[in-house]
Amino acid sequence: MTNVLQSISNEMAELVETVGASVVRVNARKRQAASGVVWSTDGVIVTANHVVRRDEKISVGLPNGNGIAAELIGRDPSTDLAVLRADANDLTAASWIDSGDVSVGNLALALGRPGRTVQATLGVASGLGSNWRTGAGGEIERYFQTDVTMYPGFSGGPLAMAGGKDGNGQVTGINSSALVRGVSITIPSETVRRVVDTLLNHGRVPRGYLGVGIQPVRLPDAVKDELGQEAGLMILSVETDGPAAKSEILQGDILVSLDEKPVRYADELQQLLTGDRVGKEVVAQIVRSGRIDEMKVTVESK
Repeated sequence: MTNVLQSISNEMAELVETVGASVVRVNARKRQAASGVVWSTDGVIVTANHVVRRDEKISVGLPNGNGIAAELIGRDPSTDLAVLRADANDLTAASWIDSGDVSVGNLALALGRPGRTVQATLGVASGLGSNWRTGAGGEIERYFQTDVTMYPGFSGGPLAMAGGKDGNGQVTGINSSALVRGVSITIPSETVRRVVDTLLNHGRVPRGYLGVGIQPVRLPDAVKDELGQEAGLMILSVETDGPAAKSEILQGDILVSLDEKPVRYADELQQLLTGDRVGKEVVAQIVRSGRIDEMKVTVESK
C-alpha cells in the first residue's frame, strides 16, 4: 500500500511540474492576481474573462519568474474566457485532452499561479453532463464539475487530469468561479478551443441581437391561459433600422417566444440570441392589443 501511495504521489508531483510549465500569473485587476494557460509558444494565453478587469496595462508572470507585458486579444463574457498575447515566443504550450476522456471519479488537479510559484489542489471529477448554456447565453460543450477547492487566484488556471481513458492525462479545461454562483466549473477543452480560435480570428464572439429594449411583464389572463405562460417581455424601445424595426415590431408589443421557445425573462432571450442565429430568420411571437401574432425577424450581429 505504501508503494502504491508513493507512486500516486510521485505521479501527481510530475503532473504539476509538467502542466505548471504552462501556467502563468495574470495581472489584469487591482488586487488579486489570477492564472492563465499558455495556448501557443508565440505568447497566446487563455484565461478567465472575469479576472481581466482592464483592457490595458496587463502583464503576466512566467514560470521562470520574469514578468512581461501582454495585450488583450479578445474576450467572451458568455463563456468566461479571454485571450491575451504576451511579448514572448518561447513559451511552453499546454497539452490538451478532450473532456470525453474523463470519467467521474478520475483524480483532478487544479493549478494556479497567483504568486511567483505554481500551486495545486487535488480532487476528483464529481459531475459530468451534456452541453449547456450559461446565463449569458454562452454554449458550453459539456457540464464539468469537480470537488477541487479553488483558492483565490486559481480562476483562469488549468484543470489537469491524472490518467483519463488513454492514461495520458493533461489539461482538460479552464477553471472558472464566475459561470455558476457558488460553484466552481471547468470550461472543457472543446469549448476553449472553439472560443480561442474565434477570438484569434475575429477578436470577439458574435452575438445576435434584435435591437429592442425590454422589460418582463405579466400577461393578461386570457393570453396567459392560451399560451400557458404567465410572463413575456414588453418592448420598451425599438432601435431605428434594427432587426425588430425592419420587421415592424412596435414599442408596446410583448414578446412571448422566439422560434417556439418561450421568453419570459431577459436572460431567456439572451440565451436564444446565439452567434449561430446571426443572419438567420426567426419567428417572434408577440402580443399586440391583446392578440397573439407572429413576426419574422432576421437576427443581426452585435
